[in-house]
Amino acid sequence: MNNNPIRCGWATDKDERYTRYHDEEWGVPEHDDQRLFEMLILEGAQAGLSWQTILNKRDGYRVAFKNFDPQSVAVMTDDELEAQLLNSGIVRNRLKVFSTRKNALVFLAIQQESGSFDAYLWGFVDNQPIVNRPASMAEVPVSTELSDRIAKDLKKRGMTFVGTTIIYAYLQATGVVNDHSQDCYCCQP
Repeated sequence: MNNNPIRCGWATDKDERYTRYHDEEWGVPEHDDQRLFEMLILEGAQAGLSWQTILNKRDGYRVAFKNFDPQSVAVMTDDELEAQLLNSGIVRNRLKVFSTRKNALVFLAIQQESGSFDAYLWGFVDNQPIVNRPASMAEVPVSTELSDRIAKDLKKRGMTFVGTTIIYAYLQATGVVNDHSQDCYCCQP
Protein backbone atom coordinates (compact mmCIF):
# COMPACT_ATOMS: atom_id res chain seq x y z
CA MET A 1 0.00 0.00 0.00
CA ASN A 2 1.11 3.54 -0.74
CA ASN A 3 2.61 5.26 2.32
CA ASN A 4 0.29 8.24 1.75
CA PRO A 5 -2.93 6.79 0.35
CA ILE A 6 -5.86 9.07 -0.36
CA ARG A 7 -8.39 8.92 2.46
CA CYS A 8 -11.80 10.42 3.12
CA GLY A 9 -11.55 14.14 3.79
CA TRP A 10 -12.44 13.81 7.47
CA ALA A 11 -9.54 11.42 8.06
CA THR A 12 -6.72 13.63 6.84
CA ASP A 13 -4.30 15.50 9.09
CA LYS A 14 -5.27 13.54 12.18
CA ASP A 15 -3.27 11.45 14.62
CA GLU A 16 -2.35 7.81 14.07
CA ARG A 17 -5.28 6.51 16.15
CA TYR A 18 -7.74 8.45 14.01
CA THR A 19 -6.12 7.23 10.78
CA ARG A 20 -6.16 3.61 11.98
CA TYR A 21 -9.84 3.97 12.88
CA HIS A 22 -10.59 5.20 9.36
CA ASP A 23 -8.47 2.54 7.68
CA GLU A 24 -9.39 -0.48 9.79
CA GLU A 25 -12.85 0.06 11.30
CA TRP A 26 -15.02 2.76 9.73
CA GLY A 27 -17.25 1.25 7.07
CA VAL A 28 -16.09 -2.32 7.77
CA PRO A 29 -19.04 -4.66 8.48
CA GLU A 30 -19.06 -5.58 12.17
CA HIS A 31 -21.00 -8.60 13.42
CA ASP A 32 -19.61 -9.16 16.92
CA ASP A 33 -22.21 -8.15 19.51
CA GLN A 34 -19.65 -6.92 22.05
CA ARG A 35 -18.04 -4.65 19.42
CA LEU A 36 -21.50 -3.48 18.31
CA PHE A 37 -22.23 -2.55 21.93
CA GLU A 38 -18.89 -0.76 22.24
CA MET A 39 -19.56 1.38 19.19
CA LEU A 40 -23.10 2.15 20.37
CA ILE A 41 -21.77 3.45 23.70
CA LEU A 42 -18.90 5.37 22.10
CA GLU A 43 -21.13 7.01 19.49
CA GLY A 44 -23.52 8.11 22.24
CA ALA A 45 -20.62 9.48 24.28
CA GLN A 46 -19.48 11.46 21.25
CA ALA A 47 -22.67 13.55 21.12
CA GLY A 48 -21.58 17.18 21.12
CA LEU A 49 -17.89 16.29 21.03
CA SER A 50 -15.34 15.36 18.38
CA TRP A 51 -14.82 11.75 17.42
CA GLN A 52 -11.11 12.27 17.99
CA THR A 53 -11.84 13.06 21.65
CA ILE A 54 -13.71 9.77 22.01
CA LEU A 55 -11.01 7.75 20.25
CA ASN A 56 -8.45 9.24 22.61
CA LYS A 57 -10.58 8.09 25.57
CA ARG A 58 -11.50 4.69 24.12
CA ASP A 59 -9.10 2.76 26.34
CA GLY A 60 -10.50 4.57 29.37
CA TYR A 61 -14.00 3.54 28.32
CA ARG A 62 -12.91 -0.06 27.94
CA VAL A 63 -11.66 -0.09 31.53
CA ALA A 64 -14.58 1.90 32.97
CA PHE A 65 -17.24 -0.16 31.23
CA LYS A 66 -15.84 -3.67 31.64
CA ASN A 67 -14.49 -4.01 28.10
CA PHE A 68 -17.99 -3.27 26.85
CA ASP A 69 -19.44 -6.56 28.02
CA PRO A 70 -23.16 -5.66 28.02
CA GLN A 71 -24.00 -8.20 30.76
CA SER A 72 -21.39 -6.70 33.08
CA VAL A 73 -22.41 -3.13 32.28
CA ALA A 74 -26.09 -3.96 32.85
CA VAL A 75 -25.39 -4.86 36.49
CA MET A 76 -23.16 -1.89 37.33
CA THR A 77 -24.39 -0.26 40.52
CA ASP A 78 -25.20 3.40 40.97
CA ASP A 79 -22.04 3.68 43.07
CA GLU A 80 -19.92 2.20 40.28
CA LEU A 81 -21.44 4.62 37.79
CA GLU A 82 -21.00 7.55 40.17
CA ALA A 83 -17.32 6.64 40.52
CA GLN A 84 -16.94 6.96 36.76
CA LEU A 85 -17.95 10.61 37.02
CA LEU A 86 -14.52 11.16 38.62
CA ASN A 87 -12.72 9.19 35.90
CA SER A 88 -10.79 11.54 33.59
CA GLY A 89 -10.34 8.64 31.16
CA ILE A 90 -13.92 9.06 29.92
CA VAL A 91 -16.38 11.86 29.22
CA ARG A 92 -17.74 12.64 32.67
CA ASN A 93 -21.29 13.51 31.74
CA ARG A 94 -23.79 12.06 34.20
CA LEU A 95 -26.49 11.38 31.60
CA LYS A 96 -24.03 9.67 29.25
CA VAL A 97 -22.44 7.59 32.03
CA PHE A 98 -25.77 6.38 33.40
CA SER A 99 -27.07 5.73 29.87
CA THR A 100 -24.48 2.97 29.48
CA ARG A 101 -26.30 0.76 31.98
CA LYS A 102 -29.73 1.62 30.61
CA ASN A 103 -28.59 0.92 27.06
CA ALA A 104 -26.93 -2.33 28.12
CA LEU A 105 -30.23 -3.55 29.56
CA VAL A 106 -32.06 -2.74 26.33
CA PHE A 107 -29.22 -4.25 24.28
CA LEU A 108 -29.58 -7.52 26.24
CA ALA A 109 -33.35 -7.50 25.74
CA ILE A 110 -32.83 -7.09 21.99
CA GLN A 111 -30.34 -9.98 22.02
CA GLN A 112 -32.90 -12.14 23.82
CA GLU A 113 -35.64 -11.19 21.37
CA SER A 114 -33.61 -11.41 18.15
CA GLY A 115 -31.00 -14.02 19.01
CA SER A 116 -28.25 -11.40 18.77
CA PHE A 117 -27.95 -7.66 18.43
CA ASP A 118 -26.20 -8.37 15.15
CA ALA A 119 -29.34 -10.07 13.80
CA TYR A 120 -31.47 -7.14 14.96
CA LEU A 121 -29.23 -4.44 13.46
CA TRP A 122 -28.36 -6.13 10.19
CA GLY A 123 -31.99 -7.18 9.72
CA PHE A 124 -32.77 -3.55 8.89
CA VAL A 125 -30.65 -3.92 5.72
CA ASP A 126 -31.33 -7.58 4.87
CA ASN A 127 -27.79 -8.41 6.02
CA GLN A 128 -26.22 -6.43 3.18
CA PRO A 129 -24.18 -3.28 3.81
CA ILE A 130 -25.27 -0.11 2.05
CA VAL A 131 -22.34 1.11 -0.04
CA ASN A 132 -22.84 4.72 -1.12
CA ARG A 133 -19.50 5.72 -2.72
CA PRO A 134 -20.03 9.50 -2.45
CA ALA A 135 -17.95 11.76 -4.70
CA SER A 136 -17.10 13.85 -1.64
CA MET A 137 -17.93 13.96 2.04
CA ALA A 138 -20.29 16.87 1.29
CA GLU A 139 -22.62 14.24 -0.22
CA VAL A 140 -22.75 12.21 3.00
CA PRO A 141 -25.93 12.85 4.99
CA VAL A 142 -26.02 13.21 8.76
CA SER A 143 -29.14 11.05 8.93
CA THR A 144 -31.34 8.98 6.65
CA GLU A 145 -34.69 7.25 6.69
CA LEU A 146 -32.85 4.13 7.89
CA SER A 147 -31.21 5.90 10.84
CA ASP A 148 -34.58 7.50 11.62
CA ARG A 149 -36.25 4.06 11.82
CA ILE A 150 -33.54 2.48 13.94
CA ALA A 151 -33.29 5.48 16.28
CA LYS A 152 -37.06 5.52 16.73
CA ASP A 153 -37.12 1.80 17.53
CA LEU A 154 -34.22 2.00 19.99
CA LYS A 155 -35.77 4.99 21.76
CA LYS A 156 -39.12 3.20 21.95
CA ARG A 157 -37.32 0.31 23.65
CA GLY A 158 -35.77 2.71 26.20
CA MET A 159 -32.30 3.53 24.92
CA THR A 160 -30.91 7.04 25.21
CA PHE A 161 -28.26 8.90 23.21
CA VAL A 162 -29.50 7.15 20.09
CA GLY A 163 -30.90 9.99 18.01
CA THR A 164 -30.94 9.69 14.25
CA THR A 165 -27.62 11.53 13.75
CA ILE A 166 -25.88 9.37 16.36
CA ILE A 167 -27.36 6.25 14.79
CA TYR A 168 -26.24 7.25 11.30
CA ALA A 169 -22.69 7.67 12.62
CA TYR A 170 -23.11 4.28 14.33
CA LEU A 171 -24.18 2.66 11.06
CA GLN A 172 -21.07 4.09 9.39
CA ALA A 173 -18.85 2.98 12.27
CA THR A 174 -20.16 -0.59 12.15
CA GLY A 175 -20.12 -0.90 8.37
CA VAL A 176 -23.87 -1.20 7.98
CA VAL A 177 -23.33 1.87 5.81
CA ASN A 178 -20.09 2.40 3.90
CA ASP A 179 -19.60 6.06 3.07
CA HIS A 180 -15.93 6.01 2.04
CA SER A 181 -15.57 8.61 -0.70
CA GLN A 182 -14.84 7.43 -4.24
CA ASP A 183 -11.25 8.67 -4.13
CA CYS A 184 -10.53 6.98 -0.78
CA TYR A 185 -8.41 3.87 -1.02
CA CYS A 186 -10.90 2.13 1.32
CA CYS A 187 -13.80 2.63 -1.10
CA GLN A 188 -15.11 -0.63 -2.44
CA PRO A 189 -15.01 -0.94 -6.25
